[in-house]
Amino acid sequence: MHKISVSLSGHQTSISLEKEFFEVLKQMANNRKTSVAAIIQQIDDKRLSDSNLSSEIRIWILKELLKTSK
Repeated sequence: MHKISVSLSGHQTSISLEKEFFEVLKQMANNRKTSVAAIIQQIDDKRLSDSNLSSEIRIWILKELLKTSK
């Protein structure tokens, strides 16, 4: 597991992701010329209040990868 500390809406938050997911997230941020924190903020802004942020990040990564495989 890889722990990420980011500031979301002015609050420090820690997120745990498997190393492989974190590496893909970093590559996606690099490809989009943005930061990992900016992508996480976008995901957080769209998620339901009762959903887990780490899970939402994994789902977002999966959906993005599926888009590029079509």
